[in-house]
Amino acid sequence: MTSTGPLVSTTRGPVRGERRADGTCRFLGIPYAEPPVGALRFAAPEPPEPWAEALDATAYGPTAQRRPFAEVTTIPEPGVPGAGVLNLNVFTPDTAPAEGLPVLVWIHGGGYVAGSAASPWYDGAAFNRDGVVLVSLGYRLGIEGFLHLEDAPDNRGVRDWIAALEWVRDNIASFGGDPAKVTVAGQSAGGGAVLTLLAVPAAQGLFRGALAVSGAVLRPDGPETARAAARLFTARTGLPATAAALRDLGDDELLALQDRLAEDGPDRGGLPPMLTLAPFADGELIPVPPAEALTTGGAGAGVPLVLGFTADEFSTVPAPEGVPLPALLGSLGLDEERAAAFAAAHPGVPEPALFGRALTDVVFRRPNLAVADARAARERPTWLYEFTWRSPVFGLALHCLDLPFAFDLLDAEGVPRVAGAAPPQVLADAVHRAWVAFVKDQDPGADWPRYTADGRATMLWDTESRVAGDPIAHVRALWPS
Repeated sequence: MTSTGPLVSTTRGPVRGERRADGTCRFLGIPYAEPPVGALRFAAPEPPEPWAEALDATAYGPTAQRRPFAEVTTIPEPGVPGAGVLNLNVFTPDTAPAEGLPVLVWIHGGGYVAGSAASPWYDGAAFNRDGVVLVSLGYRLGIEGFLHLEDAPDNRGVRDWIAALEWVRDNIASFGGDPAKVTVAGQSAGGGAVLTLLAVPAAQGLFRGALAVSGAVLRPDGPETARAAARLFTARTGLPATAAALRDLGDDELLALQDRLAEDGPDRGGLPPMLTLAPFADGELIPVPPAEALTTGGAGAGVPLVLGFTADEFSTVPAPEGVPLPALLGSLGLDEERAAAFAAAHPGVPEPALFGRALTDVVFRRPNLAVADARAARERPTWLYEFTWRSPVFGLALHCLDLPFAFDLLDAEGVPRVAGAAPPQVLADAVHRAWVAFVKDQDPGADWPRYTADGRATMLWDTESRVAGDPIAHVRALWPS
C-alpha cells in the first residue's frame, strides 16, 4: 500500500485508499461489522472493533461467497478468502467536495447464496465521473444469512444490509457523500433486497430512493415457510437447525448441507422451488411479507421507486425432465385454462422453452408489475421499465444483461461474452443517465414519465428506447396476483 493514498477518518478508525488515474478515489474492503465467526457466526452484526493505524483499503476484502453460483456465471464474481466478509467498498469523485454528493448503495445478486461485491461490473468509475458516490457491500449468504435457526436472530443477511446502511449514514460524509441523499439499489437477489428493505421498519430513514433491478422476492415468504425449510434441513441432514449445531462447521461442510437442502424431492411439500434461503417475514425485523407490505400495505409509501426487468430473464432455464408442461405450469400457479392461454401467447415456442418463460413471469415480471400497479393506485412515485435489447450472442435479453449498460461499463471484463463485441454505447448512455438522474433528483428524467394507474407508462430500453403504455398487460391478465 502506498502511504500517499487518500486518508479518511471513519467512526472506527482511519482508512487509506487509492487515487485513480482519473483523479477519483476508491476505498476497498472497509469493515462495517465484526467478522461473523465463532459466537458471531449466526449473530446479528456487531460494530467492528476500533483501530488506530490507517487501514489498508486498496484491495477488495473477503467475500461471503465461497464458490460461484455456477461454473460459469454471467457476471464475473470473484470470491476472496477470509473471515471479515462484512465489508464494503466506496468509490468517490472527491473526499471533500464543496457540497455533499448523492450516494448509490449497491447490493449484489446471486440468489441469496452467492455473488460478490468485488465484481468488475460494479466499479463506480462512471458514477464518479457523473458526480455520484458508489458504495457496494457484502453480506452473509445461504445458511449463514437466511436459514431460520431456533437459537439465532432471523434474517441475518438483512441485518447486514441495515448495518451497512447505518455505516453509510454515519461515515459517508467523510468520503464526500451526503447521508441524506442515499439511494439503495440492487439486481436479482439484490433487487429483492431493495424491495425487502422497503418493508423493514428498522431500515426506514436510511435511504431516500430505491432502485430494484430484476428484483426477486420469495413467495410464499412468511414464518411458516421459514420453519418448514428448517424442518426440511433437519430431516435431510440429521442436524438440528440451530446455531449451536452449525457454528463450528467448516465452509465446505456447510455448503454440502446447503446443497442437501436445495435438492428437489417430494418431501419439499409447499416450499417454493427456488430461493429456499431468502429473506422472510419473521414477525419482528420484517413484520409482514414484503410482497404483501408493498401491494396492500404502506411499505415504501414515501420512497420513490424505479423497478423493472429484462424481457427474457430466465427464458433459457430448462424444464425438469419427465414432467409434463401442464404440471410444470400448474406448479407455478396456472390452472388449465390459463396454461392454455399462456402457451397460445407464445406461438412457435417449443414446450421445454415455455417453462423458462413462465419462470420469468412468476419470479420477475408479475411480482414487480403487481408492486408497480399497487403503488400507482396510491399515487406513489414509481417508474417501470423493461430492458428489451437482445444480445447478439444469445438473441435474448437475459438476466443480468442490463447491468453493464446501467453502470456504463461496456469495456469491463466479461461483457463481450454476454453482450457481443460492440454493445450499443447509446443504450448505456441512456440507461446510465436515467440512473444518475434518479440518484441525484429522485426522478429519472423528463423523457421517462411516472407509472400511473391510467397511463402505465413503461420505459422500453433498446437501441431506440421508447415509452409505451402498459406493454406487458398480458402478463397481468395471465398470471394470478
